[in-house]
Amino acid sequence: MPIITIRLAKGRSVEQKRDLARAITNTVVEKLDVNPEWVTVLFDEFDRENWATAGELHSDKYGKGFGKIGSQEYPK
Repeated sequence: MPIITIRLAKGRSVEQKRDLARAITNTVVEKLDVNPEWVTVLFDEFDRENWATAGELHSDKYGKGFGKIGSQEYPK
């Protein structure tokens, strides 16, 4: 029974997580030859104030938002 944990910053939409869970499940079913009912995907979301890289909180480094580089949600 595969259990996959995805760790990410809070802010993704339910639709994004739904699509990701579906894609991961489909890939695991194909690669491990298991039933979809056996695949569990867990989303472990963090506030940016509870996540640091290189000693700097992500809330300080990136501010609010979660988007892609170059988008309004992801300051440069």
